[in-house]
Amino acid sequence: MTNHPIMLSALQHYSYCPRQCALIHQEQTFEDNVFTIRGHLAHERVDSGESGMEYGVRVERALPLFSERYGLVGKADVVEFLEDGTPYPVEYKQGKRQQKLHDEVQLAAQALCLEEMTGKTVPEGAIFQHKSRRRRVVPITPVLREHTLHLITQVRALLESGAMPAPVDDSSLCQACSLAEVCQPELVGQQQRIQRLQAQLFDVEED
Repeated sequence: MTNHPIMLSALQHYSYCPRQCALIHQEQTFEDNVFTIRGHLAHERVDSGESGMEYGVRVERALPLFSERYGLVGKADVVEFLEDGTPYPVEYKQGKRQQKLHDEVQLAAQALCLEEMTGKTVPEGAIFQHKSRRRRVVPITPVLREHTLHLITQVRALLESGAMPAPVDDSSLCQACSLAEVCQPELVGQQQRIQRLQAQLFDVEED
């Protein structure tokens, strides 16, 4: 494993917002809001670590994962092992049943770890939406794998640099983020706009 393995959750955080990833995994900052509390409640049984046979399938909860090849560590909410031993990761989310790339990235990273740990190819997994009580099957496609590998490189570069990215230009993401008060995206955005205006002003004066 590399000297500085990154958490699987960092990939999901980075995909959602690089600044959120830096605040959590560099600054060790985390705050709860209604969305994170709902998430905690949805994970109560998952985090218990209970394992066993369910409907003829071996089920492992809160399973520790790692990849020496990619320098990843973390855990899977649930991994079902099919009859031939193929792992089937299931990620629990509290929101509505809808496609979100950052959730799929987290699932793909789990698949990479499970493939290294078991020697079995993981062709798909699922996102279980607690609110609708339904699964959404996620194929672990070559495109998703390549995107996830690219994010691993980006996250490692960010964490090793110690840099703090600018806020994302999407207010809807900020509204759902528990770190909005700490991040202060509007204030930072205003400061950046002022700096750009000042730079433009000086360029005009020099001309």
